[in-house]
Amino acid sequence: MADLIVTLVGSDQPGIVESFAKRVAENGGNWLESRMAHLAGKFAGILRVEVDAANAERLARALSDLSRGGLKVVIEASAPEPARARPRLLDLDVVGTDKPGIVREISRVLASFGANIEELTTDRSAAPMSGAPLFRASARITVSEHADASALRRGIEAVASDLVVEAKLVEPGDVEA
Repeated sequence: MADLIVTLVGSDQPGIVESFAKRVAENGGNWLESRMAHLAGKFAGILRVEVDAANAERLARALSDLSRGGLKVVIEASAPEPARARPRLLDLDVVGTDKPGIVREISRVLASFGANIEELTTDRSAAPMSGAPLFRASARITVSEHADASALRRGIEAVASDLVVEAKLVEPGDVEA
């Protein structure tokens, strides 16, 4: 089997996902995972498709044909992930008044501890009472099983204090008191 990682960007319109799903199915592919969003009038997505190696090139051509309709499509073959020590999952939530540099500073701390961002979602909206721009970020990160999560938490809290945002780093399933 072959894994294909497909990214797509284009003007948002009904039917984009259906047109991809149709081509995947018609070419013997199996849609495994995806992240898709409407951002500033554009549709952006990334998906992972599994397909018999003999059909991979045909599927890639079928998906690339969608670029004729105005979508930008990039397809990369993915190698199987090597076996590795089971990483420790952590969830990070950040919220505060929006300002430039929040993602840069938080990601700098994560990188300094060898943390890997597996998934990141950010959003900006109006704060309920004041209407000021409110920034929110949620991330699923992994660290080695031997990582010092307490030190990482302190590092995140220190940069959050400097940025005047609230940040919470927890293991999934932790219940707050």
